[in-house]
Amino acid sequence: MFIKHTRQLLTLFFLTSQCSSGESEPSPVNSFTIAFGSCANQGHPLPIFDEVVKHQPDVFLFLGDNIYGDTMDMDVLRNKYQRLGSKPSYQNLKKHTDILAIWDDHDYGQNDAGKHYPHKKASKKIFLEFFEEPKDSERYQHEGIYHSVYRRVGEKTIQIILLDGRTFRDDLIKWTDQINRPNRFFYHLDYAPHTNQTATLLGEKQWAWLEDELSKPADCRILASGTQFGIDYNGYEAWANFPHEQERLIQLINKTQANHLVALSGDVHYAEISKFEHSDCYPLFDITASGLSQTWKFATPNRNRIEGPIMDNHFGLLTITLSGSRPNLMAEIWDIRGNQRVEYTIPFHEISFSKE
Repeated sequence: MFIKHTRQLLTLFFLTSQCSSGESEPSPVNSFTIAFGSCANQGHPLPIFDEVVKHQPDVFLFLGDNIYGDTMDMDVLRNKYQRLGSKPSYQNLKKHTDILAIWDDHDYGQNDAGKHYPHKKASKKIFLEFFEEPKDSERYQHEGIYHSVYRRVGEKTIQIILLDGRTFRDDLIKWTDQINRPNRFFYHLDYAPHTNQTATLLGEKQWAWLEDELSKPADCRILASGTQFGIDYNGYEAWANFPHEQERLIQLINKTQANHLVALSGDVHYAEISKFEHSDCYPLFDITASGLSQTWKFATPNRNRIEGPIMDNHFGLLTITLSGSRPNLMAEIWDIRGNQRVEYTIPFHEISFSKE
């Protein structure tokens, strides 16, 4: 632990202060640390934020369900954000690191909601104001909250892509035959995969923007998604309910030759790492941290799981080492008691189209 915290102190000393969007000046260090998590109930004291601060991350990334709004009343939604923002632990987090955020359904406004949620424009305004999005941000100029930010570390560039999986998403399909569900599912299935190839998760405007983003130069790319990308179908909300959209993302990464990309996700109230393999792409790792305050009674079957599940309250930590003989990403899960529960290193050469 002494070595780890010494490294983090050196990182904090050398890394220049950076704003919430756009590129910063180069930093003399060769690593960058992102803490991340999701599912934070505003009625909970959220001591997990104090654990995050101990690790001195360069950025904390909220991955959705940042509050449990679940309302058609925007005053109620705004007040729930205010409850989160007034917590001493949140103020401590805000004081010590930059904060980035996307949303998922509960902070969007309604459980499992998509494009038909009637208050999405008002909800977006509340979201952006709470997270103090700069007024010149492109997020104010288009529908939805998708966005990207860049961080410079020495001569290297990290691209953080913030997806919106709610504003444009078509309705899900209900699973109707509980009696004849596959044997591997020991629980009630909510949704079935789409067979309609026109059903969308991201929407055409966001897909076009994403292609443009993946075509830009970057030495490492972080794809933030409120719902999991890398799992196989489990009957709950996930990219697996839109298998053609999963395929579209893989083919887009292939088309743009966007190397060194990993996904971060939330939603499910436990932590795991999934490895999504496809013949047209390098493995896409999906690191899920979901349980800043929430827990769940079981983890669903996931044939792509390579680490976890961790069922206690936790946060994720991603250390990106960009130079030296072995550039890599080290993913960790830390629980509420200060225990490291997962450590998994992904070498850059494993997530690249080229031989490095």
